[in-house]
Amino acid sequence: MLPEGAPVAGVTSLRDEIYILRGKDANQVEVYNAITYCLLRFLTVPGARAFTDMTACEYFLCLYICDSIAECVHRLDLIDNATKWPVYDVPCTLSVNAHKHSVVVTCNKAGKIKEFSPGGDLLREVALPDEVVNPWHAIQLASGGFIACHGTYGDPIHRVCTMNADGRVSRSHVDGPGSEVCQYDVPYHLAVDDNEYVFVADRNNRRVTLLSPTLEYKGEVVSPDQMNWKPYRLCLDAQRRRLYVTANERRDGNYTLGRVVVFRV
Repeated sequence: MLPEGAPVAGVTSLRDEIYILRGKDANQVEVYNAITYCLLRFLTVPGARAFTDMTACEYFLCLYICDSIAECVHRLDLIDNATKWPVYDVPCTLSVNAHKHSVVVTCNKAGKIKEFSPGGDLLREVALPDEVVNPWHAIQLASGGFIACHGTYGDPIHRVCTMNADGRVSRSHVDGPGSEVCQYDVPYHLAVDDNEYVFVADRNNRRVTLLSPTLEYKGEVVSPDQMNWKPYRLCLDAQRRRLYVTANERRDGNYTLGRVVVFRV
């Protein structure tokens, strides 16, 4: 477990480093050695308002951070140079296309997925169908389609699904909310390995599950006993077979503390 501190908005890894995003005025990104877990340095995101997620691009050696109040994506290189571009919707989460290196932004409130070039040019916008209510996170697959998770309090459907490039659902894993095996209670964030196996942060059930590329249930990789707090964000270090899971403590309606827990997978 990495050090506790301010609530964590995102976690990612790049080469031999782990990056943790916290909501504070300066030094928002903490950089740790991925082998020793020692703190190395800090990065600051200028002009930031409110963070909701972070991801990394191995090709361009940079971080992407989404800002829900400024409605933008910040791009931060590893020597602290920063740029940003507007999303024109409230961004919720991010992922990077491993083949094209484009940035996929999930806009929860608008029910859209937006794909941007690494420089911030809008490449396409996908309006999700009515059945995909409250989309939390989407990752673009090698086929050009997406895998996404959606559903929150009061929604009849809490699930992980694959979609065609135009947003039509092609396959789904479970529909109704619940706590039984194969069910979800707010599936909140995803990580996909090189073989397109899928890790799912099941927020209110306090666990992480594993699905096959065809969305068959393979098992629980993080149990509720291992998560005192709810999981919010995932990052898979495929090279080291490490799964980084963010968790925040919530008291009286406010997030008070945050941490990243490291699991061998």
